Amino acid sequence: MKKILADLKSKKYAPVYFLQGEETFYIDVIADYVEANVLSDAEKGFNQVIVYGKDATMATILTHARRFPMMAERQVVIVKEAQDIQDFGKEIGGKLLLDYLTKAVPSTVLVFCHKHKSLDKRKELGKKIDQYAVTINTKKLYDNQLPEFVGEYCKDKKVSIDDRAIQALCEFVGNDLHRLANEVDKMVISLAPGESITAERIMSQVGVSKEYNIFELQKAILQRDTLLANKIVNYFERNTKKNPMIPVVAYLFSFFSKVLAATQATDKSDKGLASELKVSPYAVRDYSLALRQFPLSKIIDNIASIKDADLKLKGVNNGSADEGQIFRELVWRLMN
Repeated sequence: MKKILADLKSKKYAPVYFLQGEETFYIDVIADYVEANVLSDAEKGFNQVIVYGKDATMATILTHARRFPMMAERQVVIVKEAQDIQDFGKEIGGKLLLDYLTKAVPSTVLVFCHKHKSLDKRKELGKKIDQYAVTINTKKLYDNQLPEFVGEYCKDKKVSIDDRAIQALCEFVGNDLHRLANEVDKMVISLAPGESITAERIMSQVGVSKEYNIFELQKAILQRDTLLANKIVNYFERNTKKNPMIPVVAYLFSFFSKVLAATQATDKSDKGLASELKVSPYAVRDYSLALRQFPLSKIIDNIASIKDADLKLKGVNNGSADEGQIFRELVWRLMN
């Protein structure tokens, strides 16, 4: 993606861009840049066309692409939701596009935003698209790749963010890159010159209590601080909309799964664990503490308890217990 954006910013335009894959964020970034910057505002009126796949056939789209620009050097045709083009899944649609690709109009910048899936590589178009178009094939990021994404995005925005803030944002938002970027954008607007993004600011913006949140609960469990853990559980029970139990349990499962992996690490120093678990140096402190606090047998028992609670929260063998009771019992079992 960076290479494509760099070329676009240098005004090196290709006749066809085919943007495909599961992760829509990168597709939107490139398409939005083309829409906003390739033509001037004066040129857009006659020379920029936005088409939605469900409203068009391939023949209609290519008719737009074959036009010549009016009073401009080039024209832009952007096909949003291209996976919904009426005849794209049929042989005729793929053939029409392949024919165009072999003799694309050089004065047209044609962009396909083919979201959520990729072309079938068994078909001719899927095999040959990379030969004739500038392409990307995006995949969803794994959880351990999110901190790098947030760090890079903040760097592009020329704003600093500390490791704890990155961890907080990734855990509270998850792998929705659009929302991660949006949360950063909202904070950038409110920052004073030279101010950094902190975990406290993130918790405040995302609607998380600074005192009663999953990070503080995790700390209480590791330190076996029963009083604090009970206070946080009580807060979670009273505020289930802000703290839905299933994602909280999923977070605890992720944490203890990484603790289990850490038991097998050859280098158990903070630096070694950070590398092994692919977590930030700040976050690794909790894993080091967990290794000191819990023997291997207890770590395995905790993972089993979390799995059991997850099933109960989803309605499996939960008897008459409500979410709060299930979660309270889980926290007790993790600490004892």
